[in-house]
Amino acid sequence: MEEQDYIQFEAFLAGNLSKDDLVAFNDRLHSDAQFKEAFEIFKDLNSNLEHQIANEREIFDFKANLDVISSQHFNAIHDEDIIIKPNPKSNFYKYAVAASVVILLGFFVFNQFGGPKYEEYNNFDPISLTVRSTDNTNFSKAEQSFNNKNYEEAIRAFNAILEDDFTNLEIQLYKGIALVETNQFEEADIVLNKIMNGNTAYRNKAKWILALSYLKQDNTSESIKILKTIPKGTEDYVSAQKLLMELD
Repeated sequence: MEEQDYIQFEAFLAGNLSKDDLVAFNDRLHSDAQFKEAFEIFKDLNSNLEHQIANEREIFDFKANLDVISSQHFNAIHDEDIIIKPNPKSNFYKYAVAASVVILLGFFVFNQFGGPKYEEYNNFDPISLTVRSTDNTNFSKAEQSFNNKNYEEAIRAFNAILEDDFTNLEIQLYKGIALVETNQFEEADIVLNKIMNGNTAYRNKAKWILALSYLKQDNTSESIKILKTIPKGTEDYVSAQKLLMELD
């Protein structure tokens, strides 16, 4: 199968073929058994797996890989002179071939989509700031915005608080989380590294957040390096070990 064939499959299923192309497509389905077989496999796999592959680039790669494995599968059958005649009254043959290709693709799909994701670990607890402040305005805004996941607004409130108290490590830590959530990684690195390298009660939490930041950036090696420094008995140790096992 050529890449153009899969483009035609996609266009046919989406109803985007011109009248002439549609006639040519149907003629080929009736005259080219391998083309028809590939189309049936594509149609079945597309309907069952497309919802798991949201990114358009990943869908393209998935289908290209299907081409390679399908070709190997059919060539192997040809080389061994195995002739399987489909029963016109049953779809068993079609699904049997599709299932064999799915099995061959299992390793590919797992490696593409089975790794740990940042969104599986960013379950940050709500923060409580207002009871510890004399002037509740910025603290209340920061607390409400952060807990509502309005991180841009939370960062502005954290900055206002830090203007008056730049040594407040708790606020710096929460700001670091908000920076990671909004993909402001360079500034997050500065904030979190400063806390992580200090000798305070927040250093191990900063390590955990920094490791998640690297995970979000697909920087696996740096994430592993940080995770290995989180000591046993700390709040995020168990989660860190779980993530380590998934990344190693």
